[in-house]
Amino acid sequence: WENLPADPHLRDGGRYRFRRHASLKLTDDGSAIAERVQRPHWQPLDYNALHGGFERWFAPVTDATLAEPGLLRLLLAFGQIAAAVGGRPLPYVELHQFRIDTAAGIGRPTPEGAHRDGVDFVAVILIDRVDVRGGESRIFEAEGPAGMRFTLLDPGSAVLLDDTRVIHE
Repeated sequence: WENLPADPHLRDGGRYRFRRHASLKLTDDGSAIAERVQRPHWQPLDYNALHGGFERWFAPVTDATLAEPGLLRLLLAFGQIAAAVGGRPLPYVELHQFRIDTAAGIGRPTPEGAHRDGVDFVAVILIDRVDVRGGESRIFEAEGPAGMRFTLLDPGSAVLLDDTRVIHE
C-alpha cells in the first residue's frame, strides 16, 4: 500500500487519496481469477454527485498484489458470498486499493460524502492504521432514516454492504 499513486480524479483538487484499481472476471465457480479486464471505474451521477458521470482510469493493481495469497483468498471469498447472496455469478469484481494521507490536514477518504458505488455489493477491509485519529465510517438506509456509525480498528476487520440497499461514507 506504500506504492499507490495519487488519485488523479479528485475534483476538490486534493492530493490526499492514493489508489490503484483492478477489474477482474472470476471463473464460473468463483474459485480463481479468470482474467483481468481493462475498464474504467464508473459511477452514475445520481450515486456519486462529485465523482460520478465520467470514466475514471486509475493505475492498475500490480500483479504481485493480486498474487498475494491472503488478498486473493479474501477477494474470492467475498466474490463467492456476493454471488450466493445475489443469486447469480458476478460479471466482474472490482478491487480498489486506497491509502489516505493526512499529513496536510484531515483525510477525506470519501470527499463525495455519503454515496453508492453503483455495484451490487461492497466490501471494505481495513489493512492497517498508522498514526490515525478518527476514521469513522457511516452507513445509512438508501430509502430511510436509519443509520449507524462505527470505526474499523483492527487490521483485517471488514464490513460487507449491499450497495442497492445502503449508502456509505
